[in-house]
Amino acid sequence: MADNHSKEIRSMNMSHIRYKDTKPEIIVRSFLHRKGFRFRKNDKRYPGKPDIVLPKYKTAIYVNGCFWHMHDCKKFVWPKSNTEYWISKLTNNKNRDLKYYEQMKEKQWKVIVVWECEINESRLERLIAEIRGE
Repeated sequence: MADNHSKEIRSMNMSHIRYKDTKPEIIVRSFLHRKGFRFRKNDKRYPGKPDIVLPKYKTAIYVNGCFWHMHDCKKFVWPKSNTEYWISKLTNNKNRDLKYYEQMKEKQWKVIVVWECEINESRLERLIAEIRGE
Protein backbone atom coordinates (compact mmCIF):
# COMPACT_ATOMS: atom_id res chain seq x y z
CA MET A 1 0.00 0.00 0.00
CA ALA A 2 1.40 3.38 -0.98
CA ASP A 3 1.83 6.26 1.43
CA ASN A 4 -1.00 8.81 1.34
CA HIS A 5 1.42 11.74 1.64
CA SER A 6 4.34 13.06 -0.34
CA LYS A 7 7.82 12.82 1.21
CA GLU A 8 7.73 16.54 2.07
CA ILE A 9 4.37 16.34 3.86
CA ARG A 10 5.36 13.11 5.65
CA SER A 11 8.61 14.76 6.77
CA MET A 12 6.72 17.80 8.06
CA ASN A 13 4.24 15.56 9.95
CA MET A 14 7.04 13.53 11.55
CA SER A 15 8.95 16.67 12.56
CA HIS A 16 5.96 17.80 14.61
CA ILE A 17 5.95 14.68 16.79
CA ARG A 18 7.28 15.58 20.21
CA TYR A 19 9.77 13.50 22.12
CA LYS A 20 9.22 15.27 25.42
CA ASP A 21 6.39 17.17 27.09
CA THR A 22 3.83 14.93 25.43
CA LYS A 23 0.23 14.97 26.63
CA PRO A 24 0.58 11.67 28.57
CA GLU A 25 3.74 12.97 30.29
CA ILE A 26 2.04 16.22 31.25
CA ILE A 27 -0.95 14.33 32.71
CA VAL A 28 1.33 12.13 34.85
CA ARG A 29 3.53 15.05 35.97
CA SER A 30 0.54 17.23 36.85
CA PHE A 31 -0.98 14.42 38.90
CA LEU A 32 2.25 13.76 40.80
CA HIS A 33 2.79 17.47 41.44
CA ARG A 34 -0.75 17.86 42.81
CA LYS A 35 -0.04 14.93 45.15
CA GLY A 36 3.04 16.71 46.52
CA PHE A 37 5.81 14.88 44.63
CA ARG A 38 8.77 16.91 43.44
CA PHE A 39 10.79 15.63 40.53
CA ARG A 40 13.11 16.39 37.69
CA LYS A 41 12.05 15.89 34.11
CA ASN A 42 14.11 14.48 31.23
CA ASP A 43 17.31 14.45 33.31
CA LYS A 44 20.28 13.82 31.01
CA ARG A 45 22.36 12.32 33.82
CA TYR A 46 20.37 9.08 33.72
CA PRO A 47 20.14 6.42 30.99
CA GLY A 48 17.42 7.20 28.48
CA LYS A 49 16.64 10.60 30.04
CA PRO A 50 13.66 9.34 32.08
CA ASP A 51 10.54 11.45 31.68
CA ILE A 52 10.26 11.83 35.46
CA VAL A 53 13.06 11.36 38.00
CA LEU A 54 12.26 11.20 41.73
CA PRO A 55 15.70 11.23 43.44
CA LYS A 56 14.15 11.05 46.94
CA TYR A 57 12.61 7.67 46.04
CA LYS A 58 15.40 6.57 43.64
CA THR A 59 12.68 6.11 41.03
CA ALA A 60 12.69 6.74 37.28
CA ILE A 61 9.38 6.91 35.43
CA TYR A 62 9.23 6.44 31.69
CA VAL A 63 5.92 7.52 30.12
CA ASN A 64 5.80 5.58 26.85
CA GLY A 65 3.66 6.02 23.80
CA CYS A 66 2.14 2.72 22.72
CA PHE A 67 3.16 3.05 19.06
CA TRP A 68 6.74 4.25 19.47
CA HIS A 69 7.59 1.68 22.15
CA MET A 70 5.61 -1.29 20.73
CA HIS A 71 3.16 -1.82 23.57
CA ASP A 72 1.08 -4.97 23.23
CA CYS A 73 -2.28 -3.18 23.10
CA LYS A 74 -4.87 -2.10 20.55
CA LYS A 75 -3.16 1.28 20.05
CA PHE A 76 -0.12 -0.39 18.50
CA VAL A 77 -0.58 -1.32 14.83
CA TRP A 78 2.26 -2.02 12.42
CA PRO A 79 2.38 0.55 9.60
CA LYS A 80 1.37 -0.88 6.25
CA SER A 81 3.90 1.03 4.16
CA ASN A 82 7.69 1.14 4.44
CA THR A 83 7.50 -1.88 6.73
CA GLU A 84 11.22 -2.70 6.68
CA TYR A 85 12.03 0.74 8.05
CA TRP A 86 9.35 0.60 10.75
CA ILE A 87 10.19 -2.90 11.93
CA SER A 88 13.82 -1.88 12.35
CA LYS A 89 13.00 1.50 13.94
CA LEU A 90 10.47 0.25 16.47
CA THR A 91 12.43 -2.88 17.38
CA ASN A 92 15.50 -0.72 18.04
CA ASN A 93 13.38 1.61 20.21
CA LYS A 94 12.15 -1.32 22.30
CA ASN A 95 15.62 -2.85 22.69
CA ARG A 96 17.10 0.52 23.64
CA ASP A 97 14.37 0.99 26.26
CA LEU A 98 15.16 -2.40 27.82
CA LYS A 99 18.87 -1.52 27.92
CA TYR A 100 18.11 1.77 29.73
CA TYR A 101 15.83 0.05 32.24
CA GLU A 102 18.55 -2.48 33.04
CA GLN A 103 21.15 0.27 33.46
CA MET A 104 18.91 2.07 35.94
CA LYS A 105 18.24 -1.15 37.87
CA GLU A 106 21.99 -1.82 38.06
CA LYS A 107 22.28 1.55 39.83
CA GLN A 108 19.66 0.30 42.33
CA TRP A 109 16.95 2.56 40.91
CA LYS A 110 13.31 1.57 40.66
CA VAL A 111 12.00 1.74 37.08
CA ILE A 112 8.33 2.35 36.41
CA VAL A 113 6.86 2.36 32.91
CA VAL A 114 3.51 4.07 32.39
CA TRP A 115 1.91 3.33 29.03
CA GLU A 116 -0.12 5.93 27.16
CA CYS A 117 -3.14 3.60 26.89
CA GLU A 118 -3.36 2.93 30.63
CA ILE A 119 -3.37 6.51 31.92
CA ASN A 120 -6.46 6.89 34.07
CA GLU A 121 -7.21 7.75 37.69
CA SER A 122 -6.76 4.23 39.06
CA ARG A 123 -3.40 3.76 37.26
CA LEU A 124 -2.17 7.09 38.59
CA GLU A 125 -3.17 6.12 42.14
CA ARG A 126 -1.31 2.81 41.70
CA LEU A 127 1.68 4.80 40.48
CA ILE A 128 1.90 6.55 43.85
CA ALA A 129 1.92 3.20 45.64
CA GLU A 130 4.66 1.95 43.30
CA ILE A 131 6.78 5.02 43.96
CA ARG A 132 6.45 4.66 47.71
CA GLY A 133 7.08 0.91 47.51
CA GLU A 134 3.72 -0.07 48.98
